[in-house]
Amino acid sequence: MHRSLVIAGMICLVACSTAVLLRPAKVAQAASANSPVYLASGEMVVPANYREWVYLSTGLGMSYTAKAEDAPNFDNVFVNPEAYHSFLATGTWPDKTMMVLEVREARDKGSINQHGHFQGMDVMGLEVHVKDEKRFPGKWAFFDFDKPGGNGTLIPAGASCYTCHAAHAAADTTFVQFYPTLLPIAHDKGTLSAAFLKEMAEHDGPAVK
Repeated sequence: MHRSLVIAGMICLVACSTAVLLRPAKVAQAASANSPVYLASGEMVVPANYREWVYLSTGLGMSYTAKAEDAPNFDNVFVNPEAYHSFLATGTWPDKTMMVLEVREARDKGSINQHGHFQGMDVMGLEVHVKDEKRFPGKWAFFDFDKPGGNGTLIPAGASCYTCHAAHAAADTTFVQFYPTLLPIAHDKGTLSAAFLKEMAEHDGPAVK
C-alpha cells in the first residue's frame, strides 16, 4: 500500500512538471525606462536614470547670441543608449530618442582648486529634446523642467529653439557639431545637413578634417 502511494505520487509529480514545461512562457512587457513617458496633461515625466545614459559632451558658458552669459554654466548632454547605438550605425536619430540637457553651476572656489572651474552639485536647469514622430507634427519637441524633480512642460513649436535647430543643426535637427564623438559619424554616413555644411564652409572651413 505504501509503495503504491509513492509510485502514484511520482507519476503526479512528473505529470505536473511536464505541464509546467509545456506551458507557454510569460514574458514581462515592461516599458523601457529609456522611452519618453507622458502624463494625460501632456507633461513629460523626468527620465530619472538619465545620468546612466551615454554622455555626449559638456559646454561651458555657451550662448547662441552675441551676448555672453553673465555667469557661465556647465551644460551636460546625455542621450538614451538605444538612440546612441542607432546613431553610430546610421548617422541619424531613431524614433523615441531623448537627449537631456543638464545645467550646473560653474564654480571656481572649493577644496584645493586654484584655477579653472568645476561643476556644482545642484542641477540648475533641465531640458529634454525628444523625437516622437507620431506625437509631434515636426517629429521633435522640447520640454522644460523648471522645477527640480517636477514634470516637463512642452515648449511651444513657435519658440526660437525650434527654428534655431532647424537652421543650424548638423544632423537631424540636433547640434551634433558640438558632440565630438558623433560629428565624424554623421560625416562618414553622409547625414550632415546642407545648411550646416554651407555654414562651416563659409566660416570655419571643412566640417571634419
